[in-house]
Amino acid sequence: MVTRRIDYNADFENQWLELLRKLREKFGKTLHLNGILFLIGIQELGQGIREFTKEQKQDLMHIATCKLFSLSGYYEFTHRDEEGWPHYRTVKTIPSANLKEQERMLKWHILEYFDQED
Repeated sequence: MVTRRIDYNADFENQWLELLRKLREKFGKTLHLNGILFLIGIQELGQGIREFTKEQKQDLMHIATCKLFSLSGYYEFTHRDEEGWPHYRTVKTIPSANLKEQERMLKWHILEYFDQED
């Protein structure tokens, strides 16, 4: 994964841009939010990179979202199914927010995820 440390006192946007820069260096292309969610989903699935169906890609992004929001107690890992896919349950409802606020929450959780994965 990408090595970095979150400085909660630093400018959020600079931290995000630094993560994007490191991901671009590592993968050779610019990743956007959905691409990063897909990458986290693959990491959490733990079965390596392979071909995925459109439905599986959506499932991987859902796994990533659950993993990210589990960092702040909104979801909890429950088990892996017979095919090795992780499952989560909702612990508490994510506060309602507009699209821009939802994106910012996801980005903060992504920064935290990469910090914890070091």
